[in-house]
Order: sequence, then C-alpha cells, then structure tokens
Amino acid sequence: MKNIIICGFMGAGKTVVGRELAKMMGCRFIDTDELIEKEQGVAIKAIFATRGEDYFRELEYETCKKIGETKNCVVSTGGGALTFKRNVEALKKSGKIVFLDASFDTICERIGDNQSRPLFQDKEKARALYDERKSKYLEAADYVIDGDLSARMAAIRIAEIFK
Repeated sequence: MKNIIICGFMGAGKTVVGRELAKMMGCRFIDTDELIEKEQGVAIKAIFATRGEDYFRELEYETCKKIGETKNCVVSTGGGALTFKRNVEALKKSGKIVFLDASFDTICERIGDNQSRPLFQDKEKARALYDERKSKYLEAADYVIDGDLSARMAAIRIAEIFK
C-alpha cells in the first residue's frame, strides 16, 4: 500500500484522524511533528522559540524526505509542511495526499486557548494564515475530505477511498 498523507491546518484533526485511519487500515502511523520532537528531544514550540521557524522547516523537510522512502503508513503532517513544494514532492514519492478541510470556526473550537500552538496566539493572524494556506493544501491534495466531520467519520471516508 502507498502511504496516505494527511494535510490541513492546525487543529483540523490530522493526528486524531490519522491514528484512527491507521488502526482501520492495519498499518503504521507517523506524525511528522511528533517525529521531529522525538528526534530533537524538545517540543516544536521550543524549537520555534530557540532556533526559529527556518530551522524547524529544514527539520521538517528532512523528515518528509525520510517518509517519502517508506510505505504502508498513514502520515499526519504539520500544518505548514505541505505549503512547501519540496515537502509535497518528497511525500508524493510514497503516497497520496488527503486534505482534511476543516472550517476556521471548527478549528477555533478544537484549539481553544491552547498555548502550545505558536502560530495560533493571535486569532486574526491565524485566520490570515488559514486563508493563505488553504489554496496550497488544495493544490497539494489528491483528495479532499470534510474536516468538520468527527474523527471516526473522516477516517471512514478516507478508508473508503483507499480500499
């Protein structure tokens, strides 16, 4: 099986849906952000604070290249990962990309006042970022799924595509 790569804005449910989908499909789950945190030994928020976004994006690209050489995985990407063509190209080597398209209102409900989201501290800036990224997700995606659905329903819809 080719990899199923899930993209979307922060709070869209990529990790929750990805874990559910991996269980359904009987395959491994990889979260790019979790992988980076594990390899670096610190939270992404700390990487942003101490090394900056550019450094983080390089780590993310290296992670995408590694994943591009795997198969039989469900992969959840960071919110900004697939806004970079080089990451899209690296990941498409091993699979198909599914955009989990959640509305901004749903994302706000899910994130709440979560302080671990460095790019979501200012709602107005987050909205502008959401609008800017959405077209890039659509461009990268092979499939689009309604991200306002429950995690289970979204996973079922994705599983149906890849049966």
